[in-house]
Amino acid sequence: MPAEWTPHEATWVAWPSHAALWRENLGPARAAFARMVSLIAEGERVEVLVPDAEQEAAARAALPAQSVRFHRVPFGDIWLRDTAPIFVRGPAGDVKPVRFGFNGWGGKYVLPYDDEVSGRIAGIVGPGVGDFQTRFILEGGAVDVDGEGNALTTRQCLLNDNRNGPREEWEVEALLREHLGVERVHWLNQGLQNDHTDGHVDTVVRFVRPGAVVAMEPRASDDPNREALRALLRDAAGGGLDVLRVPSPGRIEGEDGGVMPASYVNFYVANAVVVVPTYGSPFDDEAVERIGALFPGRRAVGLDARSILTGGGAFHCITQQQPRAGAVHRQETP
Repeated sequence: MPAEWTPHEATWVAWPSHAALWRENLGPARAAFARMVSLIAEGERVEVLVPDAEQEAAARAALPAQSVRFHRVPFGDIWLRDTAPIFVRGPAGDVKPVRFGFNGWGGKYVLPYDDEVSGRIAGIVGPGVGDFQTRFILEGGAVDVDGEGNALTTRQCLLNDNRNGPREEWEVEALLREHLGVERVHWLNQGLQNDHTDGHVDTVVRFVRPGAVVAMEPRASDDPNREALRALLRDAAGGGLDVLRVPSPGRIEGEDGGVMPASYVNFYVANAVVVVPTYGSPFDDEAVERIGALFPGRRAVGLDARSILTGGGAFHCITQQQPRAGAVHRQETP
């Protein structure tokens, strides 16, 4: 599996369509989505899933005309990081989709068609490309890779009985080696408070170059993830990784006063830009600047993610990259 910063052929996304799920946040979520697509389209093609003709018309009116293609594919919701296939590169540089099992994040959010999305995307990519299907349940947000053998994940998610039943670490490591071509799995313990995904790693620690990760440090005294973030910093450093730090956004509350799983490291690395979620926090500007410095040659853009977060995640959660075929390009060290 190539690192996210290697050149993309395209990015796959799904147009926010279901009013019953998004309610009063549908309009704001669409606005944030449209801005994100416009940014990504500066450097690559964007493949947009729409469930029907009515939603396609709405999406076409909101999204750029250039570098965007639409595909009528039914889906439950927009979290393609988890429902789309994960693309891997073969020894000859060819790119193929791997279709993992999907069970609605451990049976918590089972929506119609979500378990069919990876197959539909694989079919769109082309029958001549071929794909690989496995019953192993794995959401894309549960793993992160540096493209040179290292993978990150959390015990809270991948050892959770609600995904693949009782599993030992060595069993999961063997499956990740087989399906994603990784060599070393770095285990972290748990993710953010109120994260519906059972601790996806893409909200807490991310690779930024081979062997180096970025993680959040708590600054505010009322940060609800204060102890968890400190433990993640210790675990990442203890695993032999070079750990770079950005602030945590601190306590971000929803309209009901509940703590939201807000994270700056749920950024998306596109060909031309890095889209960094912001939350109206005093730490927004610093986080965007620090993350941008980790990806030289790309423009870092902070984009308000609060409307998207009402659905459970941010910009990394709603994107899935399709790497460009050919040789791997390493990330430069800033």
